[in-house]
Amino acid sequence: MSSPVRIGTRDSALALWQAKHVQGLLKEVGLESVLVTVKSTGDLNLTQPLYEMGVTGVFTKELDVALLNNQIDLAVHSMKDVPTLLPKGLSTAFVPERGSVLDVIVMKSDRLEKGNHVIATSSLRRQAQWLNRYPNDSVVPLRGNVQTRLEKLNKENWHGAIFAQAGLERLNLIPKNTLTLDWMLPAPAQGAIMVIGRTNDSQLLGPLKSLNHATTALCVSAERDFLRTLQGGCSAPIGAWATIDKDKMWFKGCLTDLDGKSHFVVEEVFDINTDDIGHKAAEILLGQKGAGELLKRIKE
Repeated sequence: MSSPVRIGTRDSALALWQAKHVQGLLKEVGLESVLVTVKSTGDLNLTQPLYEMGVTGVFTKELDVALLNNQIDLAVHSMKDVPTLLPKGLSTAFVPERGSVLDVIVMKSDRLEKGNHVIATSSLRRQAQWLNRYPNDSVVPLRGNVQTRLEKLNKENWHGAIFAQAGLERLNLIPKNTLTLDWMLPAPAQGAIMVIGRTNDSQLLGPLKSLNHATTALCVSAERDFLRTLQGGCSAPIGAWATIDKDKMWFKGCLTDLDGKSHFVVEEVFDINTDDIGHKAAEILLGQKGAGELLKRIKE
């Protein structure tokens, strides 16, 4: 390509880190690029919880429109923010190697003392799983970019706030009092970056295929299939994590009531060549007594 590839990105520090990471990967296959920043609906409305906004793809829609309108050539997204069905005319260009999938809690002190705690997060998934484990705690909403959320934690009378470990690591912002929540199932595709292009742009998409990290792509595909089968949006209280060991995929997923009182888990090992692993895992979960009723209630 004679002209630099136009990479579309949101303008938050984390989004720019991801876009620059992709920019470096493009350079490995001989492609020069420039960054084009686009404001998203999720960036412009920082007061309303995401699950109340009633819009799928609140962090991705504007970038996808810019891509379809040929204002950019590629869009870089946090994959967990991307709806499970892409707009017509857009396709995955490649998925780089995944970062950490786990959540962490940043605490005001070096540990959470006994008693009731106030924990900040606007993720229904994190809220539901936290209350399932700590039913006497309360959860308050927290919006904004990573830096803004850390600042709010310092100012407010909260005991801690939950973050994605990958985001803190990428910005080198892991505070001292941080604890990894290895028991909390992450959002489907958490820690992964998704690069999207126009389906008919074969001249660009062709050279990018070599940048796809096959193991990451396989795992996040299963996780997103699990989410799609449950018909849950990006903010639904659904967790999923797939890992590969030799010729096997270990898959664990969950659906949790918003108050934490009901918690359904599926944990299975599949042959790596099994079709529709995420779909099969979701069907197993929905086969548990009460899971279907809970999912219907959450949607309502």
